[in-house]
Amino acid sequence: MGSVRTGIGWDSHRLVEGRRLILGGVHLEHSHGLLGHSDADVLTHAVIDALLGAAGLDDIGAHFPDTDAAFKDADSMGLLRDVVARVTGAGFAIDHVDTTVIMERPKLSPHRSAIRASLAAGLGVEAAAVNVKASTGEGLGFVGRGEGVAALAVATLSAS
Repeated sequence: MGSVRTGIGWDSHRLVEGRRLILGGVHLEHSHGLLGHSDADVLTHAVIDALLGAAGLDDIGAHFPDTDAAFKDADSMGLLRDVVARVTGAGFAIDHVDTTVIMERPKLSPHRSAIRASLAAGLGVEAAAVNVKASTGEGLGFVGRGEGVAALAVATLSAS
């Protein structure tokens, strides 16, 4: 019988003018986007860290350092596919990924199905194995002031 392993991921990025807002590989129309070395997709970055953590494969910065020009403006969904290959190559199967995006605007609900489908495709799993939730900062902190976006993810893997 195989074992079950769980990992948690978290990321946050500042909102700025002149950048696209990408969450879970989906572009959301908004006046601001996320600032980062790659496309700054906080949701996908959190999922990547959750997968790497569950598999015991270090963290996103170890695999894709922001000091490496090769990852400048990188597509985070491509990074996710790379991590999925590493995780499955290490003998794990992805059972489930649960996520939460914390932001004030834009509202995530109109985009939730597209984000779920995009993440599922990147993970190589059925959409039923991915959950996408949303919350706000209730006016508190950097999220509540509309200065940034944060995301959390939990990944459950099974090993044979």
